[in-house]
Amino acid sequence: MSNPLKPLPVWADVALIPLLNVGAAFLISGLVVLAIGEDPIQAVKILIVGALGDLEGIGFTLYYATSFIFTGLAVAICFHAGLFNIGVEGQAYVAGLGAALVALYMGFLPGYSLAVVAILAGALFGAAFAAIPGYLQAKRDSHIVITTIMFNYVATALMSFLLVNVFRVPGSMSPESRGFAPNASVPQIHELLRPFGIDLPTTPLNLSFVLALACSAGVWALIWRTRLGYEIRTVGANPTAAVYGGISPARIMIVTTLLSGALAGGVASNMALGDEHRLILEYTSGFGFVGIAVALMGRAHPVGIILASILFGVLYQGGAELAFDKPKISRDMIVVIQGLVVLFAGALEHMFRRPVATLLARRTTSPPI
Repeated sequence: MSNPLKPLPVWADVALIPLLNVGAAFLISGLVVLAIGEDPIQAVKILIVGALGDLEGIGFTLYYATSFIFTGLAVAICFHAGLFNIGVEGQAYVAGLGAALVALYMGFLPGYSLAVVAILAGALFGAAFAAIPGYLQAKRDSHIVITTIMFNYVATALMSFLLVNVFRVPGSMSPESRGFAPNASVPQIHELLRPFGIDLPTTPLNLSFVLALACSAGVWALIWRTRLGYEIRTVGANPTAAVYGGISPARIMIVTTLLSGALAGGVASNMALGDEHRLILEYTSGFGFVGIAVALMGRAHPVGIILASILFGVLYQGGAELAFDKPKISRDMIVVIQGLVVLFAGALEHMFRRPVATLLARRTTSPPI
């Protein structure tokens, strides 16, 4: 029987272990690239340069990272309450409905107040859609993993029906709404900086990135600096002890899923209001599911989530450049790399924990006199 090891230092648990997991994922990915006859070193170079080599690449990388920050935070806040919300994809999708209703039918609002109200409506619709599985878990003991998975399909069916039969422009074959009012758009960064003489390349990066950073700071303050955050962490750690301390796990479950759905609504701000300027079919593009990997890799901490989101943003943007320059390395190959990152960051996250803990224990143990 092996001796128990001391817990890892915080820096090793938050930074070193995720880096080792990502490194292992890229090592296996390099072997796959080598197996199809391409140079993995050159592939990595193209991927990194395509994502971070110029201002245009950085703009697209941060645009993708913005949606990952929102979905990662949405998953993480449920993690702290002991809940596994797999329905962030559907919640973000339905949030687009709330944002679109305001952007399409409340054009009388002055200035950018229309965009602000549309963002809030997206958060409200996402929260309301998430609250249903939260209520079922809290009051009817319906497992949230099952209900949130099912609600993704409900969201897809609902939005498909609305885009085809209600929002679709008459005479158009595309299942999408008409364009939003101009003042419903979230301003893009290059447009904001142009009057100050700063000429940036045109990218979809918009003020939702700043909103995502603000939400990250808000989640950190909520979880570790407020009474509600203490209650959320207590319920996640030990629901029985929470009840003994006068905390209602049912109330915390419902509140947490509300907050999670509201955070998922940030995807509507970034993609529907900040880039597409209309509601289109499946605009979330799987960002909600990637948010699960982002939360796992970031250890459910906002700083870790931001860093993991940037990594996945690099994979998305750099992967597009890589698929263009190297036809053998298709978009499917980039999905394989993402899957390996998810595998090592999630299912195999403890693979390096014991070796690292053993190594650190040897380094910190003084030799006998």
